[in-house]
Amino acid sequence: MSTDEHAAKLTLGWEEWVSLPGLGLPAMKAKVDTGARTSALHATEIETFGPAAAPKVRFTVHPVPGQEGLRIPCSADIIDRREVTSSNGESEMRYVISTDLVVDGHSWPIEVTLTDRSGMTLHMLLGRQALGENVAVAPSERFCQPELDYAVYASKHIRKAAPNRVLRIAVLSREDNFSTRRLVEEGEKRGHTVEVIDTTRCYMDINALAPEVHYDGKRLPRYDAVIPRIGASITQYGTAVLRQFETLGTFCVNGSAGITASRDKLHAHQVLARQKIGMPETAFAASPKDTKNLIDIVGGAPLIVKLLESTQGKGVVLAETKKAAESVITAFRGLKANFLVQQFVKEANGEDIRCLVVGSKVVAAMKRSGAEGDFRSNLHLGGSAVSVRISKEERATAVKAAKAFGLNVAGVDLLRSENGPKVLEVNSSPGLEGIERTSKKNIAGLIYDEIEDHVRPAPLRVRKQATARK
Repeated sequence: MSTDEHAAKLTLGWEEWVSLPGLGLPAMKAKVDTGARTSALHATEIETFGPAAAPKVRFTVHPVPGQEGLRIPCSADIIDRREVTSSNGESEMRYVISTDLVVDGHSWPIEVTLTDRSGMTLHMLLGRQALGENVAVAPSERFCQPELDYAVYASKHIRKAAPNRVLRIAVLSREDNFSTRRLVEEGEKRGHTVEVIDTTRCYMDINALAPEVHYDGKRLPRYDAVIPRIGASITQYGTAVLRQFETLGTFCVNGSAGITASRDKLHAHQVLARQKIGMPETAFAASPKDTKNLIDIVGGAPLIVKLLESTQGKGVVLAETKKAAESVITAFRGLKANFLVQQFVKEANGEDIRCLVVGSKVVAAMKRSGAEGDFRSNLHLGGSAVSVRISKEERATAVKAAKAFGLNVAGVDLLRSENGPKVLEVNSSPGLEGIERTSKKNIAGLIYDEIEDHVRPAPLRVRKQATARK
């Protein structure tokens, strides 16, 4: 027992309310059975992960019988794997974990095996190994100890009470770059298992009953979260893989729909316009007869011509005169390229502000300046960056822009114009190197804070009959 005053005998009936706080289970009904040697917990989606020297197991618990929609994801160290024979004589190899059992303030560690008890009335069994010498059992009694309530799973308390647990996380990335390495480094520093998955080597089994993602000939396990770092050249395939993870119910830091919309410049500006978010005047047309009208809509030259799928400043041209603009537009049309025409904000002086949004906050900002003679401020093209303080309006605009695309992590690029901040672009896979070095902040850590918060169990409205005493 945890204290001397708890050394007195604790009497349990054959059915009792218990808590397993280490697993985020504040209320469960357990069958107390001295005829059984081993304790068992109803668990599904049982999968091992982590290093061979310190293996862990990830599993899902449905604590309320009849409420399969209430899913509490758990993870724990594996302390053993042993053969257990059930009351009907069937043998099964089960993973064994250790966790604290709490009954009316009394707390002690127990070993629990993980198995599917979906056919059982009670989802937990306490065997005699878990009872100890200070526990007495009254086999004809029920609820000798104070009763709990399943209603706790419908309250905000369930999120606060959930323990920090080891997560299994996938980073969808084809590149061994700074951002990918930082995400792996920071996740492992927190004790999580982080696996880098090459997006193009994934393939999918698409069906209604058991959709799966496969990789190198094997089904990928269930991840707690996926961090997409999908390159622009594979947007279509990458977002298809991400949709498959979404179908599986995996938390994706950025969703497929938001990535798809942000990568298409025309679609992105239409999303911003729908949300009434300030941006440079933008025009789009397919017919060469409309070239003059396009130029007039954005206020004439100088103006910017952008390919719809341009990235890192590539495919972006400054036309300083009307004649130059007509020539660039004609050339792009000759290549059958899709492009838009945009107002050139002179007062920005070749500078923009990159706001890094995580969750619902701007966590860092930097001012980027173009290289000598270049109007583009991208760091990949030789631009420079310094940390910058942004205004309340700029902060609100960046958050609103990220929210418009449903992105939990986004790089929002703003221009400082005479009429307030103008959004140039919303980047769904912002690089971490420039913003971390400029701001001196642990951006990867803030991304993991967001993930750890999201994977906590959400409160569920429990049916009234589920709270009824049996």
